[in-house]
Amino acid sequence: MASGQDHAPGKGDWPLVGRDAELAALGAAAGHVLTGRPHVVQIEGPAGIGKAALLNAWCRADERFRVLRARCHPGEQEHVFGAVRQLFQPVLDSADDTARTSLPPAAASALQVLDEHAPADPAPSGPDTTAATLTGLGKLARHLAGQQPLLLVVDSPQWIDPPSMQWLVQCVRRADTGPVLIVLVTPTAEFRKHDQLLAELLQPSHCHTIELGPLGVRDVQQLAQVVWRGEKPDPSFCASCHAATGGHPLFLRALLSHAQLDGLRPTAEHQDRIRTLSLPGLRREILHRLSQGSPEAVGLARALTLLGDRSPRHLLAAHCGRGEAVVRAAVADLRSLGLVRAGPDPGFVHQVVGDTVLETMSPDELSREHARAARVSFLCGRPDEEVAAHLLAADPVADTWAVPALRGAAYQALRRGAPEAAATYLRCALQQPLQTAERGPLLLQLAVATGHYDAAQALSYATGALETLSDAAARRDALGLLTSCLLLAAGTGTALSVVDRLVTEFGTRADADAAGMEGTDADGADQEFTLRLQVLRALVACGRPTTPTTAPAADVDELLGRTPGERQLLAVHAFRALRSGSPAPYVATLLDRASGTLPALSHEVFPRHYFVAHTLLYLDELDTAEQMRAQLARVTEGKSMELLDASVTAYHAALSLRRGHVTEALATAQKVVDRGSATGRPPHTAVLDAMRIDALVAQGRVDAAEHVARARSAEGLEDGAWEAPFYLMSLAGLRTAQGDTHAALSLLHECGHRLVAAGTVSPAVCAWRSRAAAAHLVLGEASAAQELVDEELDLARRGQIPRTVGVALRMAGKLASGAQRVELLDEAVSVLTPTPAHLELARALHDLGVALADRGDLDGARRALRKGLTLASACGATAPAKRLRQRLYDAGGRAGKNSSGLLTPGEERVSGLAAQGYGNKEIAERLFVSLRTVETHLTGAYRKLGISGRNQLAAAVGAPSAESAGSARSG
Repeated sequence: MASGQDHAPGKGDWPLVGRDAELAALGAAAGHVLTGRPHVVQIEGPAGIGKAALLNAWCRADERFRVLRARCHPGEQEHVFGAVRQLFQPVLDSADDTARTSLPPAAASALQVLDEHAPADPAPSGPDTTAATLTGLGKLARHLAGQQPLLLVVDSPQWIDPPSMQWLVQCVRRADTGPVLIVLVTPTAEFRKHDQLLAELLQPSHCHTIELGPLGVRDVQQLAQVVWRGEKPDPSFCASCHAATGGHPLFLRALLSHAQLDGLRPTAEHQDRIRTLSLPGLRREILHRLSQGSPEAVGLARALTLLGDRSPRHLLAAHCGRGEAVVRAAVADLRSLGLVRAGPDPGFVHQVVGDTVLETMSPDELSREHARAARVSFLCGRPDEEVAAHLLAADPVADTWAVPALRGAAYQALRRGAPEAAATYLRCALQQPLQTAERGPLLLQLAVATGHYDAAQALSYATGALETLSDAAARRDALGLLTSCLLLAAGTGTALSVVDRLVTEFGTRADADAAGMEGTDADGADQEFTLRLQVLRALVACGRPTTPTTAPAADVDELLGRTPGERQLLAVHAFRALRSGSPAPYVATLLDRASGTLPALSHEVFPRHYFVAHTLLYLDELDTAEQMRAQLARVTEGKSMELLDASVTAYHAALSLRRGHVTEALATAQKVVDRGSATGRPPHTAVLDAMRIDALVAQGRVDAAEHVARARSAEGLEDGAWEAPFYLMSLAGLRTAQGDTHAALSLLHECGHRLVAAGTVSPAVCAWRSRAAAAHLVLGEASAAQELVDEELDLARRGQIPRTVGVALRMAGKLASGAQRVELLDEAVSVLTPTPAHLELARALHDLGVALADRGDLDGARRALRKGLTLASACGATAPAKRLRQRLYDAGGRAGKNSSGLLTPGEERVSGLAAQGYGNKEIAERLFVSLRTVETHLTGAYRKLGISGRNQLAAAVGAPSAESAGSARSG
């Protein structure tokens, strides 16, 4: 070997050159963080450009921070909070009982979740979610940062697990996180996958990006001086080295070391030889070095590639089939070759080394190695998620431990709030050789996981579980989950043929079991299963009324609400009784027996919550409904119950629209649509589109409503879907606003046909008859209109729900003439006034004002029209407000100081929300306008209304009641 060999520096001896500006930028970011605010630095560059070297050099020079590190890997993306666990591993290792006692309770609880050696909690009835852990981790970070500023280094965040990324984003969002500097070591942008959370973390407002480029010729000269000590490198030689490597530090160091080993000197005479020595790629250099190692060293390199840099030596030894002494020798061998870094834990000097080793293995070899790694990890007691990560990359294995390990990993993923990762593990488990008794529980667990984000998939898995399970309790859970998924999958095109078959099959079996138990001890009969099967039958009949059913009529009087199955069935009966037009007091009685103490929301009990909530909605018990919604929102918000959260938010939009809060209803419904689900579609899409169309038409935004309708037309309406009539009625409202009365009437009759076929006759659910009567009246078909109105008024009076009676009376008044017209409209106003139906009251006041004006009572007309105008304006219903304003003008109304008829549509919307207690920033977010626009509108409204400030606004514009405003604020 050449005499200069001993001069070549080791991995840790290369100096950091050419990075003074980058070190200064890191120092500046650290100074910003030390003022108490979190900040992000992104160190970006291709592999081997010196990102880690830069960061390590800065950390050695600045000891003010406590450094916590995590390195992400593609095989660890399914490890829930895997990166966070790496970051806080030193904290876990050093936290004795005394240290943990000093932590805030939430922080100690978070450490418990992250500690892979902590005892598992008992299996929950519904999977835990990430919210509590995120909160606890935030408090842990604040606690640690209060002791010493934190530097959180995350290498390769493009491979980070989603919950860890969610926590990093939360750290930056919160101003009270404290002095925390997050450093992301990333590849160049073209090698990063698009991730919304990562993009948010890299926002320029709180992130400074340091882009590392190649070194310059002067930097090459400094490195050459390190290799050839005592010699002054010739500039032409350095320029040749730079040209051969493009200034890439890793290639450059390899080239210089190789040149020295070949006996070259840093002179002008040897510059031409540098061109012939140029490495076509670092891969060849790595493979050359690896070929010089022992077979044990090659085996260890493979083990490190699969098991990861942080693997303990005993695990590496088990994978290699060697003793730990042999592994220590192999580590030394790889270190001498420059492939493994110095330190107590063996690890490659750079990820490029691992990638190169990986490329040497064929797909079959890789599968076998991962299967071996999984088996070794299991036998060594590694966490289930580590074992499962290898099983995901291997072909199915015949060992009996594989399925339990995958199910354990799925349980932990659900516990930490990552249902998609759990589903990935469980699908892999399904591919393994299964015992007969394993398949049913596995399918049920998979149905629970996918039920968080994809109801159609969960429905399929729950069906398979139900057909396979023999345990009675598990079968009940599967049936409850199947019913829940059927509700959440409505409108997704889900085929119900399998569900129909199950209803028939299990219904026949349950009837036979019940018959066989007559006159005997019936303890063996699964009454709960039978009750839940009746719930499923009722739901299928609700969505497919023409489907024949063998379900026996349940004796409602015998259902006292003593068991979960009875309460769930009572909730369904209450909703069906409401739809069929039963009196409200009777429906309320059923609802009281169904409600009791509602259990915590989960997929298994969701049908009960759903039917109770919607019965309250149509009974107009909106305050009670709002309390229930707020309770459910607290359970689902910020957690992994994606579909349930979307359903609760859609219910919030329905409540807002029912109160007449048009702007809030539109914003809330739009939020559900924008967020969607993992499959790209949220639940209840037809109803969401109906609410958006209703709200947009009320705001006078007919073109925007047409855009929603066209998108829905492209998707189509599922035949028999029970939500379809609501959309048809909303579409009819849009066609009416566009002046196409014939199309509107056709849609309304189709809506009515579907509702009646489904057994829905109550106008409380859908007042299509009065809408159709209005269309008939426009077309001059008074007798047809009168027939529909008489029918609706009769049904409304029997139902005893004031809103419904008021709406029917309003339409009856529009059809009447003379004194009867005013009398009926006045009664409609009287009936609607105490209800939460503010927008319906505004419409009734409009019609009453017109009727009074026609009779010559202009004073009465102006009073009614002004009151209606204030209500419509406060609701954000621009189109009705515009009609009211014009009628007020026609009746001789003049803009008084306290008349909101003076306000522009924009001023009406802003003033209405401000009167309900919303702040300027909240109003801007809800209306999608700037803060300056909100301030301008409020200033104009104050001037026109003759008031001095916000505290007088509610009285001036006639805002909804304090209770209603409170409900809106709680949403």
